[in-house]
Amino acid sequence: MNLMDSTRSVWKLSDEQEAIVELCGDFAREQVRPLGREVDEADDGSPLELFQAAAQVGITDFMIPEEFGGGGFTDLFTQCLVQEQLCWGDLGIGNFLCSNGFFADPLLVLGSEEQKEQWLRPLTGENPILTALATTEPGAGSDAASITTRADRTDGGYLLRGQKAWISNSGYADQYVVFAKTDPAQRSRGVSAFLLKKGAEGFTMGEPMKKMGQRAIRCRELFFDDVFVPEENRLGAEGEGFIGLMKTFDASRIVLAAAATGCARAAYEFALNYARERVQFGKPIIEHQAVAFRLADMATRIDAAWLQTLRAATMFDQGKPVVAEAAMAKLQASETAAFCTWAAVQTLGGWGYSREFPVEQWMRDAKLEEIEEGTSDIMRLVISRNM
Repeated sequence: MNLMDSTRSVWKLSDEQEAIVELCGDFAREQVRPLGREVDEADDGSPLELFQAAAQVGITDFMIPEEFGGGGFTDLFTQCLVQEQLCWGDLGIGNFLCSNGFFADPLLVLGSEEQKEQWLRPLTGENPILTALATTEPGAGSDAASITTRADRTDGGYLLRGQKAWISNSGYADQYVVFAKTDPAQRSRGVSAFLLKKGAEGFTMGEPMKKMGQRAIRCRELFFDDVFVPEENRLGAEGEGFIGLMKTFDASRIVLAAAATGCARAAYEFALNYARERVQFGKPIIEHQAVAFRLADMATRIDAAWLQTLRAATMFDQGKPVVAEAAMAKLQASETAAFCTWAAVQTLGGWGYSREFPVEQWMRDAKLEEIEEGTSDIMRLVISRNM
């Protein structure tokens, strides 16, 4: 299934976009896909050497503005093209390789020029650092306005107190964006964002959390025990953090939709090839109506998810409101990935259930896309409120 042909039938890609799609497609096929099973089985950390290899060819910082040393593809449309290609190789690894973009988003929305220069520059070049975005808490997931981590005023800055959970890249990351309440009585209007470096006094973290899938991304709990943050490390004004976070969610949900679509395409292609080669009852199983119809459903859902994703990305780049469209794209794509990976396992039968083939891993990996950055239930709620 060639999603790029589907893309070109509606959108005209620039020479630069064509080049980065080709680069990422080759990288996914030659370096990401062969490593996916190994990383999943080992479950002992993120593939840091692969991150460095990706940095050497400009994949890890392609989304950072050129003035800060990045590749300059700041439009969300191109970011979706890249994410789909990499996550076709492996969903967890693809998300890991582009993870610095999630740190950069609130900084680009709320940060001063001085903050951008100081905190984005280390993400670029051939030896970039890793970063993390710290929002989720043990008692506050999709409802970001209910976070309880505090940032209380003190001389020259703030003291952070509280706990975060499920924070991707934590431990590896050298820089963090932390969301905390500066005015708890104001709920969402009391949320502020802060820049923090690893090693700050009082900033500790737990052991890596055990995960069902996407094991290429390490997650930990973070603990803040009177961690001092200087005032110049606050992003925007007090109370503007939630605005930056919602803008970040609009973008990240669309990018994650592209990631989920890449995983769905991988599962479809694998199942299709298997169905053409596997013979049962005297003929290839693709000639059996039930299998053929299942593959047709997979192809149809993938195409729909991809077009919704690129529509949302185009609207975002045009500066249009995309709260509902971003939620629709994520809902459609994440549930498409869940369906297609299930359908691939079903098509392979017993072999799909074994670790002989990658589809069982992809099924586990895909589940996270229905949870992170807002569960499918939350996406339906967002859509219903913005009809």
